Amino acid sequence: MELRQLEYLVAVAEHANFTRAAERLHVAQPAVSAQIRKLERELGQPLLDRSTRTVRLTAAGAAALPHAKAALASVGNVTRAVEELTDLVSGSVAIGTVTAHDVDVPGLLADFHAAHPGVEIRLSTDNSDVLIDQLHSGILDAAIVSVGSDERLDGLDVDVVTDEAIDAAVSHDDEWAGTATIGLAALAERPLIALPVGTGLRARLDQAFAAEGLSPHIAFEASTPIALAELAERGLGVAIVPSSVARTRPALHPVTITPEVRGRLVLAARATGPTSPATAVLLQMARRLIRVTGGE
Repeated sequence: MELRQLEYLVAVAEHANFTRAAERLHVAQPAVSAQIRKLERELGQPLLDRSTRTVRLTAAGAAALPHAKAALASVGNVTRAVEELTDLVSGSVAIGTVTAHDVDVPGLLADFHAAHPGVEIRLSTDNSDVLIDQLHSGILDAAIVSVGSDERLDGLDVDVVTDEAIDAAVSHDDEWAGTATIGLAALAERPLIALPVGTGLRARLDQAFAAEGLSPHIAFEASTPIALAELAERGLGVAIVPSSVARTRPALHPVTITPEVRGRLVLAARATGPTSPATAVLLQMARRLIRVTGGE
């Protein structure tokens, strides 16, 4: 059985005429007749009733037609998938990200665009809760989000970008400037500078306080850990930031929180369902970048 035989059968069935089917297929009419007869011999049943001027499907032909159409459609899908994967001449990919992290997303997207200029790229920023919802709903193909170190994201595959402690950070004029560690009870007594509700880091903080039966006093909110650090440097309170921020800014004094609070930054994508060739290539490039920048 050959694909062209199925193609000829579908064309004749749709036009109810060998000549018009041959014209659509740009082949000679005898070739169409010969191939369909060959198919009938192979199946052992007549597929077309040629006894009248209008060609009709036999019962066997009617049974075979939907399968012939499905086979042709599947071949078309295979061809398109391979073409897209080879050349990525079309399509789109949508990626979301939280606002501050160590992944060079602009560089990643620039490299992807240079290699596959025909693919439309959409980039959005939001908090982790929104980005995770958009992954599940299909709005996003991939996202960089903040989660707890032991948090599972159902239905998503994740690659770890960073996994680090969350510290308190104060200016060198602060009363805690000589303090190495601080408990949550003491932290609850101070004005805190934190990311907004909905962000991964804020969720880790709120969960830690709730576990101790405490409530944090959030005096200031800002959209990035760097902005939190800058507010703390000006003496406006205690910033709750990733350890990498707290311990790399000369104007800040880092304070370890006990019990330890940790958070992860991960690259997330849907674990099931179809993945477009463009998304597959972008994820491959992103995972390679994460390995280079130190993710697990």
